[in-house]
Amino acid sequence: MRLLKSITVEQIPLSHPPLGPLETTVLDLLWERGESNVHDVVQRLDRPLAYTTIMTTLDRLFKKGLLDRRKSARAFLYSPHWSRMEWEQKRAGEFVAGFLAGPQPAGELLISCLVDAVGQQDEALLDELERKIRLKRKELDQRRKA
Repeated sequence: MRLLKSITVEQIPLSHPPLGPLETTVLDLLWERGESNVHDVVQRLDRPLAYTTIMTTLDRLFKKGLLDRRKSARAFLYSPHWSRMEWEQKRAGEFVAGFLAGPQPAGELLISCLVDAVGQQDEALLDELERKIRLKRKELDQRRKA
């Protein structure tokens, strides 16, 4: 597990860079509340921040492709481009793909750490991992035969 900590985020190519704390908070708010304008987001934050700070944050999330926006009267309404589940699946997939694209020991390390972590947390989840592996093997075998 120590080796995993020595690999930095910069070494793992992601199509979306990691989000900052404010970006994460704003995205969480939009997932919870749905489509919102800048004023709505400012009002729902736990701490007072300038309108322009939130406007810039929403615009950056839009430019990163994480938010959709549409014009309504004189303001933009923002909504998440992906559901929370889709976003987490996309980021996890990119993280794993980045590891597997690296040197061979990195892929082996990832698999070893995953199995160890899942085994320590939840035996049922370990069973689910094994089931998914069997399904994937069956799918790959069928592709090869086709």
